[in-house]
Amino acid sequence: MTTTDRAARTPRPRQTAPGADPVDVAIEQACAELRLPTIRDRFADIAEQALRDRSNYKGFLLDLLRAEMADRDERRKQRLVRDAAFYRPKRLEDFDYDKNPDVDEIYVNNLANPGWVRAGAPLVLIGNSGTGKSPLLIGIGTAIAEHGLRVRYTTAANLVNELAEAHAEKRLSRTLHRYSRYDLLAIDEFSYLNLDKIGMKLLFQIFTEREERKAIAVASNAPFSEWGKTFTDERPCSAIVDRLTFNGYLIETGADSYRLKSALEQR
Repeated sequence: MTTTDRAARTPRPRQTAPGADPVDVAIEQACAELRLPTIRDRFADIAEQALRDRSNYKGFLLDLLRAEMADRDERRKQRLVRDAAFYRPKRLEDFDYDKNPDVDEIYVNNLANPGWVRAGAPLVLIGNSGTGKSPLLIGIGTAIAEHGLRVRYTTAANLVNELAEAHAEKRLSRTLHRYSRYDLLAIDEFSYLNLDKIGMKLLFQIFTEREERKAIAVASNAPFSEWGKTFTDERPCSAIVDRLTFNGYLIETGADSYRLKSALEQR
């Protein structure tokens, strides 16, 4: 790094406004250099509260550090959810279980706990269109990201296209390595495409790389017995079903579309 680069990254001292407390200004500058934005923004309010509570110096310092840690943790959660690339925000608490009684709320909420992800277990969501598979997949993924784990959401078509492009450009290993770094890979619309031999081979590599090491979640509107329409070769199809069901979790969202029910109720 050059001297010019260092100078560009060094925060410039703020100009002291007329009547400003120079100690406050110095604290703000120190917090900027140490990258403590919450303490910089809240130290005055926390100091006033400490005076009212007659806190000692250690108590005041602890309050400052706790505020910074809580805010930093919240920013990290937001970043992990953003990096997961969900195509729309969905949370489990927003799911309407009354409109889809086929879904077990307790079972789903247990999957918000990251234990199964840390164990590298698979999850499959199966049901007809409009039964809530995608909202549940995104909701579970969001909960896992908020626990501090790395999540990536994609559709099966986008994933296969990305792998095929990487293969053609001789950077498949790099792309597979990048996907292997996610704690949970959430694949939506799994049965919406028909794969050729190259597509089957590439997708199979993703499953093989993650088997019993990193978790994978798949949402499909077709039962396992119909996955042969996606995987025209029976052997990789059977192998993928085996990987997704061994020590895995299954959510069946049923056949009745609650999207259709909601639309009819609104008329």
